[in-house]
Amino acid sequence: MTPFTEMTMLHHAGAQADAPKRVARTGRGVAGELFGKTINLSGRRRFTSQRLVLYAVLAAQGRPGALTTARDALSTFAEAHQALMEGELSPATLGGDLQAAYFGPDRAAERIAAFIALAGRALDAIAADVRTSATLLEALVEAATPLLGTLNALTQVYEDLARQHAAQAKKQLADVMGDIEQIAKHARIVSFNAQVVAARAGTSGREFAVVSGELTQITGRLDGLVREAVRSAAA
Repeated sequence: MTPFTEMTMLHHAGAQADAPKRVARTGRGVAGELFGKTINLSGRRRFTSQRLVLYAVLAAQGRPGALTTARDALSTFAEAHQALMEGELSPATLGGDLQAAYFGPDRAAERIAAFIALAGRALDAIAADVRTSATLLEALVEAATPLLGTLNALTQVYEDLARQHAAQAKKQLADVMGDIEQIAKHARIVSFNAQVVAARAGTSGREFAVVSGELTQITGRLDGLVREAVRSAAA
């Protein structure tokens, strides 16, 4: 095999190998953003569940503006929960331990839905100043503590999945960098062979020598990119 043929095959092999890896890197970035959203929304549920109960109690005591704040907290809680249960953030889409966490023995999805419904009834009763408001409020307060435990457990699942994804992405990046290093190694060999052929060809090999020089510069840049990527992955 001539050096020129080897260079051509190397170019096509590198281009073909690089295309799916670019897609994979993009996919990992998108997945990382999704896990970031889940952790944010899960934390929002924890915070607003407690805020909701606090202001429901204050509303029952007649504190001005407390009922509006409680309703806002309920709305935020319900919206965050809905976002985590549907579409790209749903347990069915993200997989892992989320399906068991939401629909397993703890019945987290059912308990959260029941809490949202109970909170809505309690706030409506407080607003209407009916006798059942005290009973509903008491039930809401009692439900808040075990619900917080459930929400904490769910947040932990999201955080664990995010860490697993980050570790997997780091390993995949290391694999890609290893492939690039191998391509650069082969390219250096081809470049050296090309320089030998160009030297033997004398004047007629000048153009070939230019190609060989460019290939040497490319392999140098590849080495730099590998070192930079490794430093970024370790950061």
